[in-house]
Amino acid sequence: MSNHLSTYKDRTNLIPYSSRLAEGRALVQDVWSIFNAANLPSDCLNLGQGYMNFAPPRWIVDSAETALRGVAANHYSHPRGRIRLREAIRNFYSPSFGKELNVESEILVTSGANEGQYSVFTAFLEPGDEVIMFEPFFDQYLPSVTFNGGKPVYVPLHPPSDNKKNPTSDDWTIDFDELRRAITPRSKMIIVNTPHNPVGKVYRRSELEHIAALAEEHNLLVMADEVYDCLVFDGKEHVRIATLPGMWDRTVTVGSAGKAFAATGWRVGWLIGPPSIIQPTLAATTRIVFCTNSPLQEAAASGLEKAQEFKFFETQLSEYTTRRAILMDAFEKLGLKYTIPEGTYFVLLDVSRVKFPHDYPFPPSIIGRGRDFKASWFIAIEIGVSSIPVSEFYCEEHANIGEAYARFSFCKDYDTLKQAAERLQKLKQYID
Repeated sequence: MSNHLSTYKDRTNLIPYSSRLAEGRALVQDVWSIFNAANLPSDCLNLGQGYMNFAPPRWIVDSAETALRGVAANHYSHPRGRIRLREAIRNFYSPSFGKELNVESEILVTSGANEGQYSVFTAFLEPGDEVIMFEPFFDQYLPSVTFNGGKPVYVPLHPPSDNKKNPTSDDWTIDFDELRRAITPRSKMIIVNTPHNPVGKVYRRSELEHIAALAEEHNLLVMADEVYDCLVFDGKEHVRIATLPGMWDRTVTVGSAGKAFAATGWRVGWLIGPPSIIQPTLAATTRIVFCTNSPLQEAAASGLEKAQEFKFFETQLSEYTTRRAILMDAFEKLGLKYTIPEGTYFVLLDVSRVKFPHDYPFPPSIIGRGRDFKASWFIAIEIGVSSIPVSEFYCEEHANIGEAYARFSFCKDYDTLKQAAERLQKLKQYID
C-alpha cells in the first residue's frame, strides 16, 4: 500500500472535481465573498447584500417560538410542506391567480426559493437543454442550470439611454427580436424575474404577453421568479404571467417567506403551478432535501394568515417607500444618475463617473474584474458604504453593460440608510 501511495507525489488534488463547478462559476470567488463584511472596514455600512438588519414582526416570531415549544413541528414535515402553510398559501394567493389553488397538487413548500428553483431544473432539464435568462440575472440561476446539465442562453435587458434624466426600471427594455433569435430547438425554459433583481423592473403586461406568446409557440416552461411580489411601488401593476391565457399549464411561480417577512435566514419558499410541474418537482425536492424545516413553516403560515389583520404588506410597502426615498435623495444630491426601481429593494447607481487612482491598492480579488468592482470597492473603503457590482450578474460577453452600475439595497433600518446617505455625499470629490 505504501508503494502505491508513493506514486502520487502531489497529494493536494488527488480526485478531479466535476466540470460542472467550472461551468457554473462555482469555483470563481463570488461577489458575496469579496464584498463580505469580513473583508471590509468594521464600520462600513452594508448596503450590498440584500438581507435586512431588522427582525421579522414580533407576532410572526411568536409563532415560531410557539412551534418550537411543541412536538409535531420539531419533526419531519411532509415533503409537500406542512398542511397549515399550504392552506395559508392557498388562501392568500388564490385570488391573485384567479383560481382556487389545490393544496395537494398545486403548491410545494421548498427550502427557500433557491432550492425550489433548483428542484425545478432537476426535474425538467436534460443535458444540453437551453434555459433563457434575462441579464442582469440573479447569480444563483447560472450554477443551478449548469449543475443540472442545462445550458444558459443570455438575453440582456437594455439600459436607459444616456440622455434620459430620471430613468425608471421600466426604461430597461427587452429587444423581442433578440429574444426570438435566442430561442432554438434546444430551448426548454425561460426565467422571468419580476419584480426584477437587481434592476427593480416590474414587467409590463404587454411585455409578459409577448413572452407568453413565444413560450406558447416554442413550448417553453416558464419559471416566474416573483419573490419580490410584495414590494411594488408607485401604483405599478404586478402581473403574474401564470394568469395570462394559456400560461397556467406551463408556468411555475416562485415565492419566498424570507423576502415577504424579513426572514431571509429561515429558508422557506414555495412553488405554485399545475400538477404537471409540481409533481415532478416534488419528486426532485424530496431527494434533495426531503423536507423543509418545520417550525419556521408554521411561522410563515402565521404570517400569511394574519397579514390582512395586521395590514402587514400595506405597512411594509409604505416603510420601504420611505427607505427607497432616503437612498434616492442621496443619489440625487450626489448628482449621479440612478434607476428609480418600481419593485424590489435595490437601486442601481451609475458609477461610471466615479474616479479612483490608477494605482489604488485594490486587493487581488478585484484585479481583473470589471470597472464596477473597482468602483464599488473604492466606495466601500473610502466612503464606508458597500454595494454590489452589477457585472457579476452578466455573462462575459455582456459584462460591459453591467460595469456602469453598482447595486445598493435599501432593506435596512432608517438610521442606517440616513447614515449611508450622509456618507455618500463625500463621494462628490471623486466624481468626474
